[in-house]
Amino acid sequence: MQDTQLVQDGLALMGVGMGFVFVFLTVLVMLTTLMSLIIRRLAPEPAVPGVPDRPASSAPGQADDAELMAVISTAVHRYRRQNRR
Repeated sequence: MQDTQLVQDGLALMGVGMGFVFVFLTVLVMLTTLMSLIIRRLAPEPAVPGVPDRPASSAPGQADDAELMAVISTAVHRYRRQNRR
């Protein structure tokens, strides 16, 4: 065989292989999309947990939250003051 014939056969084989991989991946994507649509249609909707109602009056946790915010703010302020660039 001549070199040109070998190159042509190699290119043809490469084209067939790449075409097969392209078709396989295209079919795989379509099947995955189809399965996703079917599952989404058949699966029940997830239950949304109810949000607990908070009382209108101040709860004991709010005082703790305010103190915690003050401590965090002070720590951030000190850190920024000590680590200026």
